[in-house]
Parts: sequence; structure tokens; C-alpha cells
Amino acid sequence: MIKKILRACFIFIVCIVLFSAVVNTYMVFYAKAFVYDSFDELKKSASDKSGYTALVLGAMVHGNKLSTVLQDRVDTGIDCYKKGITDGFCTTLLLSGDHGKKWYDEVNAMRLYVLRTAPGIDRTRIFLDHAGFDTYDSLYRAKNVFQAERIIVITQRFHTYRAVYIGRKLGLNVYALALSENKYAERLRSSWAAREYLARVKAFADTAVQRKPRFLGEPIPVSGSGLKTWDIFEDK
Repeated sequence: MIKKILRACFIFIVCIVLFSAVVNTYMVFYAKAFVYDSFDELKKSASDKSGYTALVLGAMVHGNKLSTVLQDRVDTGIDCYKKGITDGFCTTLLLSGDHGKKWYDEVNAMRLYVLRTAPGIDRTRIFLDHAGFDTYDSLYRAKNVFQAERIIVITQRFHTYRAVYIGRKLGLNVYALALSENKYAERLRSSWAAREYLARVKAFADTAVQRKPRFLGEPIPVSGSGLKTWDIFEDK
């Protein structure tokens, strides 16, 4: 009996490992055609030529100070907007992150950074998603709350495949701008890869059942003013 139980456990573990490997391989294969290293290449290849929202996915902050990972994302989001606004290709910045606690606020830290480093940006084009608790929630809310249809996800390369997969399975026209990871320590990149391996399996399940995010709320379309999403208006 013990041998049978051990054999069953072994088979179960092997099945889980194989399933996870298949999901990861499939997700990367599915999404890689929509992931670009440069804005110009993305713009040239995009199926639609106007009306994209640059979705900057949140990451760790320390008070109002962005982590290096998040600063890279926000800097690229600003650049994407500046390059795209002139011809209407990219017209909106959507800063999505965790603001589930009063003492931890990714979105306003990003907003303040944008205002400091790009003071000439049209504030009405900056939208804040305070309930982007994970990648799935951010993309689901981008479609159903902010009513965006065309998205450019801004994040590091390891993260892009999952984001594109989720967005396209939700019915969005999603591309990703992949940020280089070369300046980060090997140990950090290895931990990202390990965590992402499991996160892709969760994303596969979330999209399969069309999980609802923790919060939705009334529509705030990106065609309107982003100031409706601001809970704080101070610049410091």
C-alpha cells in the first residue's frame, strides 16, 4: 500500500512538472511575436497605427522612491508616450500598481516621478490604476474599467510574455516593449525566472476561467481625462 501511494505521488508530481513546462513553453511561443526590443520596431509592426495606451506595470517602491526596476519601466513609458503622441500612435499613460494600503502606494510614486521628469506632459493623459495588484488584474482592468483596446505593456523581458498572453486572451490588442535585464545581478534574474515560471501557470489558469479581479468599479475610459483617477494632486 505504501509503495502504491508513493508511486501515485511520484506520478502526480511528474505530471505537474510536465504540465508547468508545457504551459511555459506554449506561453512564450504564443507571445513572442508581439514582444519588441525597440519602440520604433513595435510601431512599424503594430497592426493598428493609433490610439495605444502605454501600460506601465507596477513594482516595488520605497515611499515615493521607485525601485530601479520600476524606474526603468516608467522612464520607458514616458519615452513611449513622447514618441507616440505626435502622430497619435500612443496617446495615454496608464500607471498600474498596488495601492491597497495607505502606507504603500506604487501608483502615486509613479505619478510623482512622471511629473518631476516630464513636467510638460499633459496631465489629463496620465491615468492611475490603484488596484493593479497583479498582471492579470492590471490587464483585465485596462480593458473593463479603462476601456482601452490597444495596449503597449512596459516591463522587463521576463515579464512580457505573460503580460502579452493575458492581454490577448482577454481580447486586447497587446504588444510589449521588453526592457533589458543585463544590468541586474545574476542572482536577481534567476529569482525572477523561477517566480515567473510559476506565475505563468497561474496566468494560464486565470485566463482559462476568466477570473474577475479583486476590484472593478465604474468605467473611466482612457478617451476621457485621467485626472478622474487621481486621488492626490500634490506634486511632491
